[in-house]
Formats: sequence, C-alpha cells, structure tokens
Amino acid sequence: MSENELVRLERDGDIGVIVVDNPPVNALSPGVPEGIIASLNAANADPAIKAIVLIGAGRSFIAGADIRQFGKGRPRTPLGQRTYDVMDAGTKPIVAAIHGYALGGGLENAMGCHYRIAAHSAKVGLPEVLIGILPGGGGTQRLPRLIGAQKALELIVTGRHVPAPEALTLGIVDAVVPEGGNLRAAAVAMARAKADIRPLPRVRDRNQQVAGLAANPGMFDAMRKSIARKARNQKAPYNCILAVEAACTLPFEQGLAREQELFLELENLPEARALRYAFFAEREVARIPEVTPDIHPRPIASAAVIGAGTMGGGIAMSFADFGIPVKILEASPEAMARGMERIRNNYATSVKRGSLTEAAMAERLALIEPVSTFEAIGQADAVIEAIFEEMGPKKEVFTKLDAVMKEGALLLSNTSALNIDEIASVTKRPQDVAGAHFFSPANVMKLLEVVKGAHTSPTTLASVMKLGRDIGKISVACGNCDGFLANRSRAPFSVETIIMLEEGALPEQIDKVMLDFGYPMGPFAVGDLAGLDIGWASRKRRAAENPNYRKQPISDRLCELGRFGQKTGAGWYRYEKGDRTPYPDPIVADIIREESAKLGNPPHTFTDEEILRRLLFASVNEACKILEENIAYRSSDVDVMWLHGFGFPRYRGGLMHWADTIGVQEVYNQISAWHQRYGSRWAPAQKLRDLAATNTSFRDAKPGRG
Repeated sequence: MSENELVRLERDGDIGVIVVDNPPVNALSPGVPEGIIASLNAANADPAIKAIVLIGAGRSFIAGADIRQFGKGRPRTPLGQRTYDVMDAGTKPIVAAIHGYALGGGLENAMGCHYRIAAHSAKVGLPEVLIGILPGGGGTQRLPRLIGAQKALELIVTGRHVPAPEALTLGIVDAVVPEGGNLRAAAVAMARAKADIRPLPRVRDRNQQVAGLAANPGMFDAMRKSIARKARNQKAPYNCILAVEAACTLPFEQGLAREQELFLELENLPEARALRYAFFAEREVARIPEVTPDIHPRPIASAAVIGAGTMGGGIAMSFADFGIPVKILEASPEAMARGMERIRNNYATSVKRGSLTEAAMAERLALIEPVSTFEAIGQADAVIEAIFEEMGPKKEVFTKLDAVMKEGALLLSNTSALNIDEIASVTKRPQDVAGAHFFSPANVMKLLEVVKGAHTSPTTLASVMKLGRDIGKISVACGNCDGFLANRSRAPFSVETIIMLEEGALPEQIDKVMLDFGYPMGPFAVGDLAGLDIGWASRKRRAAENPNYRKQPISDRLCELGRFGQKTGAGWYRYEKGDRTPYPDPIVADIIREESAKLGNPPHTFTDEEILRRLLFASVNEACKILEENIAYRSSDVDVMWLHGFGFPRYRGGLMHWADTIGVQEVYNQISAWHQRYGSRWAPAQKLRDLAATNTSFRDAKPGRG
C-alpha cells in the first residue's frame, strides 16, 4: 500500500480533510507520516482550502506509533521535518478530529494541530512509559504547555488513558461532540469557524503554562519520590520527568532536542525490549490453532456462579462490573448472606476510595441476583462453578448443571488444578465443559486461565476466551494437567523456596532478593498477607491422603505456634499493632536453624544470585516440560501467566523472556550442575536439553518434542 492510499486529502467545500486510513487502528507505520506531510503541503498550497481537518478512518484517530518499528535502528526523522513541525510551519488552521484513540504519536499529532475536537467516547494519552520509552514526538514539550506541568507529569509518568470529557476539563481538547453526534461534520464546522483567526494558536507558543517553573524544582523532586517504589529498577519514568522538566527550563526547540536525547537513552534498554515483548505477548495469546476464522464464539448475555465465597463473589463482581447480569447460588441462606455482604463491602470500599460512585455501586449490585435452586440458573449462557477444591463435590455440582442448564450453555469450573476431563465426565456434554481459572481476588486480577479438556470444542474454547476479554481479563488458554499451566509452572518456585529455608536461608533474605528483582512483595510477606493457616490445612489434608507427601516442618511449626500471618500479628515476620510492616523475628530464625540441623543440612551461605536463579530456574525447567507436553501453545503464554497471575515484574518481560536474557545454554548448564548436586528434582527437561543443543531461544521454542 502506498502512502497515498494510507493517507488521502479530501475536500469539503473550502475545508481540506486529511484522512488517515491504515487499518486496524491507524498506527503511524512507515508511509503514514509521509502521507500526512504530503497532504498538509498540498492543502497549504491550495488557495481554495481555507482550513484543514485531520481525521482517522475506521475505528480510531491515530492509536499511536507502530511499536514493531522501535528498536530496529530505523533512522529517526530529523527535528524540523516531522509531521508536527510541518503543522507548526503551516499557514492554515488545522483541527484534529479525535475518535477512538489518540495515543502516543496520535496525541502528539493532535497537539501539533491548532484545535482539537473529540467524540464523547474517545480516549487520549501518552502511554509510552508502559513500553519503556517516553513520548518522542514533542509530547513531553507540548502537553505541559497545554495543561500545565503538574497535570502533564501525572499523565506522562503513569501513561493512563484519559476519556474525552476529562480531556476537555483538562484542556487537552477544545470541544467534545455529544454521543451520537457527527464528529467529521463538527470538525469541519470548527475549521470553517476558525479559518480566518490569526495568529494561529500553536501549542508550542503557550509558554505561560510553564513560565516560572524553572526556579521551582520541588515539583519534579516530589514526583521522583512518589514513584520511587513502583518504578524501582526502571529508567523510563525518570526520563519522562526529566523531559517535562526540560519543557519548563528550556526554550521549545532545545526542549525537543533534550526529549530526543532522553528517548534515545531508553529505546534499546533491556526494560524497553522486555516491555515491548510483553505488549505483543499479550496479543499473541488470543491466537489458538484450533480456533479457525470460521468458528464464532457464543454470545454471553447472562451468567451464573455456583458458590458465594471469596472467589465466587469476586467472579460475580467481574460480570457485574461489565454490565452482565449474574445469578449466584449458594448451599445455604447463611452462606449466601455472608457472600452478598462481602460483595457489598468490596464495592463500598471502592466508593470510599473514590474509584466508584454510589450510583455505579447500586447498578452493579442490582445485576447480582442471589438464587437458591439450580433450576433458577438454567437459562444462563455461562455458569462458573467456584466451590472448594475437591473433586467429589465438583462432580456433584456438574451433574446437577448437566440436568438444568440450557443447550449450548458454557459449563465452566474455576478449579486451579483438578482434572477438567474428570469433571466433564459426569456430563452428557463434555464439549461444553472447560476450565475458567480466575486468580484471587477475582474482581481485581487480570488473568483468566482457560483450560481445554480432551473433549472441549473449539467453539467452547473460543467462547470462554472471548468471555474473559468481555469482562476485562487477559485470557490465556492451555491444556489439561495437574495444576494446568500457571500453578504447575509456579509449583517448583514454591518448593525451592521451602527447601532453601531448610538449608538455612532466612525469609527476609529471600524476600529482599525478590523485591530487588522487581516483585511488589516477597513470597513470605505474601504468605503472611494471605494467611498461613490456609496452606497448613491443605498440607494436613494431603498428608492424611498420601503418606509420601513431603512435609514442611518449618511452616508447620510456625502454624502450631498460632503464627498465621498479619491477622495474628506474627507469621514469617512479626507485626506491630496497626502496622503491616514485616519485621524479621529471631524466633523464626531459631526454628529454621533447628529444623535445618535436624535434616542434617550443613550451614550454607546464599548469594542473592543463587536465590534468584534457584527460584526462577526451577520454574523455567518446569515450563519447558509443559511446552514439551503440548500443555502450552507457546513460551510467551507462560510469560503472560506470570505477569498477570504472579506479579512477575513487567519490565522483565516474563519468566521465559527473562531466561532468554541469560541465555538458554547458561540456564541448561546451571540446571545440569544442580541436578548433579541436588538430585532428581533438578533433572533438566528434555525440551531444555533440545533447546540448548540447538541454541534455540525460549522465545522460539515450539510446543512438543524437539
């Protein structure tokens, strides 16, 4: 497609309309900026055209740069020759007509225009920080001049999307077209009304918004302090602050040059590469070989949830939050009352925080209907079983669902590990059964693990994947095995954590390593937050069922002392009253030393690198087994699971991407060495052996053997 096809100049009387037509989202791919410049030059040279409108065809204005072009060494267009520079030098007013999204380079182009008008449903923003870079097309220089440095800092450092009504209030856009209005007609009318106004109101000239801030660095220092915890190990947020600071301390042209310097510092850093990788991995998960273009997901207009516990209530909220009516069924009126009270309290907390209005809370609660019989849910399009994790009761539920649910309804289990095929075996429609594993808290966590059973139909698989997306989740599909993809790949991490304790490592040392790596919390602090009694009960049940079950003497001794975590004031750490700060406890250190000696483990000094690699390499090895067994479609699916299910630091890209930064052969060599030292649990997966033998990256690993 030529640039003339990507961008065209149309005429509406005396108004030139430049239409960007680069489906699906009008990204600034090669040819688009050139096409815009050619159209601008043609419109400026045409005496019959009095003013110009820039608009996008299809569903969006300009959604941003083509991310695939970053990091490829393409020469950057020199300052003075970019679309915004041509707009600044133009002699006729330009109106940006924004619908859909104007993000990154899209908003930068809009700010290069003299006026901006937006559809009511449009969203704008500069989200470059989310892929490890900063707005490199004048965004850090123009936005502060448009809305002030403080507000610009917040938007640029967080990368959040701004709805059109808020953008109007902030001053990013000049007008918003009401819902149902004709954006193009309104933009043409605005252009015609502004055609004779001079001088042209260039954003670059609005220096009053940044005047005087050069002598007030406190605002920028305060922003740096406010992001210190969340942005640790990352450079992009700090470069964003420096770029906005340049807008307040340098003339516009010098500010642009400084922005370019700061951008180029970031483009090829590991964090930027990892964040770009994560961006594309999240889109790749939707590609499932069995789901061919002729397969159409079933529409889900209503849902039902079995179980009003913590998970069931969170799942019900997930549907209500996106306007889908949901019925919720519990075994007793008392359990139902507790469940509904928990849901109301969760919403009330959001109202108290200001993230939800009272009216929105009332609307969502009205969509959640408690019912007392299975027959009452029979007409739901999808039902999700969310009772406790035992096969017998789950089979009983699915037997009842098979009897009452309408034909074609999705029968889904929220199990985190149990065999989907065994659950489906009690129904006469195993093709409609799949796993829908939500992560806790279900109404907050973004991941939905979709588990395909042996008989799950492609239509069911496609329908559950779409259902997840419809309720704001990132749906990742996998095959059926014990623990599926997420928990099975995570299990060796957890095992190795406990084994290192038994070798003498302390909780605070392990947690610090993971915090320094980028996790929001270490595994032991997480355990204290969740409550150690939950795992203790599970261990006792499993030990009773399996005499060979591996005990955890250190964890069990803590629980026997009543140390269940934050709720009891002590767990792996001790806690002061009203303070959630974890403080190392000598009692725990004594227990670790005693149990380590009982196990015959000699004293061992751990380096931070050994802790990190033992935890993560154990899971990399298991992920290779999962790939080898065709449980995962691709290694990047493992990464998305870890990013959204386990808090893996996004700027590391994910478990397998991180392993690729070390190198497949080094990973294999280390695991082989630990196999010799520690025994069978470290036996390298055959898939890992194959990848190392051919020096194939984890990213390029195909499922199956070889």
